Amino acid sequence: MISAARSSTVQKALFAIFFSQGFLFTSIIPRIPEFIERIHVDFAQWGLITGFAGLGSLLGLTQTTRLVARFGTRKLNRLTALLLAAVTLTFPYIHSGWLWFVANFAYGLIGSVFNISLNAQAVAVQKLVNRVILGRYHAAWAIGAASSAALSGLFAGFMPLELHYLIVPVAVAATLLIAGRNLLFPAEEASVETKVHSKRIPFFKSPKYVWLLTAGLFAGMFPELVMMDWSAVFAKTTLHVDPTLGAVPYTVFTAAMIVGRLSIGRLTKAFHFSDLSKWGGIIGSAAMLAGLLIGPPIAEHQPVLALIVTSSFWAVAGLGVAPMVPSFLSAGGHVKGMNTAAVLSRMSLTNSIIVMLAKYVMGALAQGVGLGIALIFPIASFFCAGLLAGEVAKRAKRKDALANAFPPTGPMAVVD
Repeated sequence: MISAARSSTVQKALFAIFFSQGFLFTSIIPRIPEFIERIHVDFAQWGLITGFAGLGSLLGLTQTTRLVARFGTRKLNRLTALLLAAVTLTFPYIHSGWLWFVANFAYGLIGSVFNISLNAQAVAVQKLVNRVILGRYHAAWAIGAASSAALSGLFAGFMPLELHYLIVPVAVAATLLIAGRNLLFPAEEASVETKVHSKRIPFFKSPKYVWLLTAGLFAGMFPELVMMDWSAVFAKTTLHVDPTLGAVPYTVFTAAMIVGRLSIGRLTKAFHFSDLSKWGGIIGSAAMLAGLLIGPPIAEHQPVLALIVTSSFWAVAGLGVAPMVPSFLSAGGHVKGMNTAAVLSRMSLTNSIIVMLAKYVMGALAQGVGLGIALIFPIASFFCAGLLAGEVAKRAKRKDALANAFPPTGPMAVVD
């Protein structure tokens, strides 16, 4: 419904924006230990702050639909990109836990609006070209995230926080604004809008299958979030490596996840999507546990070797986590009596609330019993996700459509 040249221009713009979003989002990972020290909080307080700052994302979910309707995704993407960069610029100047909470609340609020409007653009483009192309954009996000983690790890060795968080936000904002000029215009988006007319099922009367998928969504997503929040801290405090190497576990984990997600299309030709998740959860959780048990004893004498061993096992975990969330979201498109948007919105909202609480629990465990033991929590979650995926595979009567699989590398939430 649009020319090949226009389609190519828009797709390149989306690829650049998803890459930049991932780059900005994960630039903090290698420097989390510094921020914890700078704002003078312990692990429990850090978990409380990062968890409940997610209230900003929930607020964003409640307002995004009307904002998109009023301003359109094109304008909204460019505005929120600037605001995200502006909030990131403040990070090095925060020395209080309360101010860190406020900044992250604002970041979550703006990021939620940006993320949904950006994904809405991507879905519209997919409809216009009549091909499943969402996977490449979320792969772009993951590539940006892995690149940023690796580069920020190098910066951590010699660059002051103030300079780091001047260069990255400004460069990312410039990229987002330039690429944003080539996004779809409102008239182009309107040409593929669809309206679903069906009887609305009350939230608390949702089919039990929706809650099974929601549980799987959380269990499959949580290990990925924990790697973002705690891998650099684990590398520093448990593996005793230099700050410049702190991002290695997350970078390796994410690189493996990218490979896994780019392989989903091929693999689902031979295996059911949920079967991939089942074995990914079982094997991935075992590999994550092996890295946790084998790496730390080696670190007492050879920290770099311990880092290599741990990261190798966590690479397997990254492959295992790759199909996890996409498969549960994909299955959300096949709930009897409900349209996809309604199912995904309920799954996303409930998952966001659970994640807030789980992040606090993770921080409290890290403070109370040590980070090494606390990591058993996401590993158990990972294993349970595999079991839940197996249950989904048993119930599935047909191969899930990949068009519904939105890997929330920057968690995608849909609000009906």
